[in-house]
Amino acid sequence: MPTYSSKDFGKTKSAPELVVPEKLIHPDVENSGVDTSFSGERRHPVFVVDLPTRALSVTIGHLASGERTRKHRHSYETVLYILEGSGQTTIEDKVIEWKTGDAVYVPVWAWHFHESKGQGLCRYLACENAPMLQNLGVAIREEQ
Repeated sequence: MPTYSSKDFGKTKSAPELVVPEKLIHPDVENSGVDTSFSGERRHPVFVVDLPTRALSVTIGHLASGERTRKHRHSYETVLYILEGSGQTTIEDKVIEWKTGDAVYVPVWAWHFHESKGQGLCRYLACENAPMLQNLGVAIREEQ
C-alpha cells in the first residue's frame, strides 16, 4: 500500500481499484483456536476473525455465567451482537440489559464492561472500526 504526503494530493484516484485478496474465508472461527494473549488481557476467551479487512474487525467472545470483562475504553466504536445468553453492559453509569438476538452500541472513549448474567455460556460477536484507526495511528485502548 503506497504512502502519500501533502505533495501527492493531486494523485488521488478518481475511482477505486479492485483488489481481491487471496484469503476470503476464515472457516470455523470458534474451533480454530483462541488468541491467548488477547484473551488473557480481556480475561475471557476471544476468537479473532482472521480476514484481510482494513477498516473493520470482528471477534467472537465467550463469557461464562457470572463472568465479566475488565472495565476499559477505546478510541474505536463497537457493536456487539449477542449470539447466545444474557447479561448486561455498563457504559459509563448506564446499565444496558441484553439477551440473545440483541445488538448493543458502545460509543467511542466510554468506560464500559460486559457481564454474563444468565445460566450457561454467553457468546457475542464484536464488530469494531479498530483496524481503520490502527492504520491511521490513532487507535487507543485503556483498561482498569
